[in-house]
Amino acid sequence: MKPIYLVKGFPGHPLHPPLTDATIGIYTGATIFGVLSALGVSEQNMAVAWWLALVVGLVLTVFTAATGLIDWLGLEKGSPMRRTATLHLLAMVTATVFFLLAAIFGRDDYLASEVTSGSLTLTLAGFAALTLGGWLGGTIVFVHGVRVLDRPEEPASQAISPLPNVEEQRADPSTAGGAEPRE
Repeated sequence: MKPIYLVKGFPGHPLHPPLTDATIGIYTGATIFGVLSALGVSEQNMAVAWWLALVVGLVLTVFTAATGLIDWLGLEKGSPMRRTATLHLLAMVTATVFFLLAAIFGRDDYLASEVTSGSLTLTLAGFAALTLGGWLGGTIVFVHGVRVLDRPEEPASQAISPLPNVEEQRADPSTAGGAEPRE
């Protein structure tokens, strides 16, 4: 098995999208916890959950960003999909910066079990950038078709297999030739 599979995933099974789902989910939870705390709903518990979710999201962002960067580097320079992916990258970096600032400046909020308006504003700005970035990421997949194998008749047992078959390797030239293909 080629080492590139560890950071890109197999053809038809890229690593970046499931990591984005987890990261977006955690940041969405942090945003909801922050809003609920600011509204006075179980204020102390929600403030603690808000800050902890931000920290977990930031840790997971490292892996999500690394896999996304690997995918981005493989896109043809100057292509429309690379431009869309660059906008996605910029939106996600912006979101991460806002969430990082919210976690840094919100640490005292966490210790006091409250979410102040400044920390909540940073969180909401991060969530707005995250939403834009997620929309752009969807565009990369669903409009540009990056790392998608269009094979609706593929038998379920082959479609869900984590090991690439010969056709999948041919569909993703950057990873072809290094894994044990299934027939």
